[in-house]
Amino acid sequence: MTGPSPAERLVDLLNLEEIDLNIFRGRSPQESLQRVFGGQVAGQALVAAGRTVDAARPVHSLHAYFLRPGMPGVPIVYQVERVRDGRSFTTRRVAAVQQGRTIFNLTASFHHPEPGFEHQLPMPDVPEPETLPRLADEIREHLGSLPVPFERMARRQAFDLRYVERLRWDASELADVEPRSAVWMRAIGSLGDDPLVHTCALTYASDMTLLDAVRLPMEPLWGQRNFDTASLDHAMWFHRPFRADEWFLYQQESPIATGARGLARGLIFNRSGQLIVSVMQEGLFRAAGARPPGRQPGPSGPQR
Repeated sequence: MTGPSPAERLVDLLNLEEIDLNIFRGRSPQESLQRVFGGQVAGQALVAAGRTVDAARPVHSLHAYFLRPGMPGVPIVYQVERVRDGRSFTTRRVAAVQQGRTIFNLTASFHHPEPGFEHQLPMPDVPEPETLPRLADEIREHLGSLPVPFERMARRQAFDLRYVERLRWDASELADVEPRSAVWMRAIGSLGDDPLVHTCALTYASDMTLLDAVRLPMEPLWGQRNFDTASLDHAMWFHRPFRADEWFLYQQESPIATGARGLARGLIFNRSGQLIVSVMQEGLFRAAGARPPGRQPGPSGPQR
């Protein structure tokens, strides 16, 4: 007897429990990770906001801050503030709370679609996803087999990831590498037909690889890690309807990294070449094991 597909598990993860007016509770699976995946918190927070808005007004932008690391296995409560319900735009603020502490803040704006002029940058000319190896297969080919932790992660992974360029495994391969990366993605299995689920699923996926572009010039993506990394903030603009269970290209680049922080921006195209989402994120890149200036490690480990 087969269990639920990775896509079905993702849909279940995004299916929040409404426990009171404007208050929702989300599961946080018990993982071997030190903190809850940021894309999960962002996706669940957007579900909470979207549940309080008329479906005729899809989200057009979100701006969020990751304030504290979430604890795996502990439920997260999402408190929604109905900031504004205008004639064309609706605004919501969401606080994600875990064990009485706010770990994440999100502001989302929803807009009733209107006609207008159009232009967009062209999609890069890249190989089709079917011609590229799956991430797990590329790692397995290099290492001979998947490490046990990655094998478990690969079985639970809700998205098929295929990097446009081959992975680099050693610092000697990084000479003249530009801070750019591109990856094809799609959910593994059907996500159903609710547009909000597809939007929140892509929000989940948008945090998976965006900071790759920052790391590329200084360390291999899948080799030895020299830096502790954490997402600091996240912003997205949704331009067109889409399905997250169909292939989309995530083109990523980093215009700057300085002061232990790196900025990344991404453009997400559907397979027809339409620009569907734009993304910006800043991440913390601190030398592995280094202490934050002016702080001592607390009982839960290093702090930002």
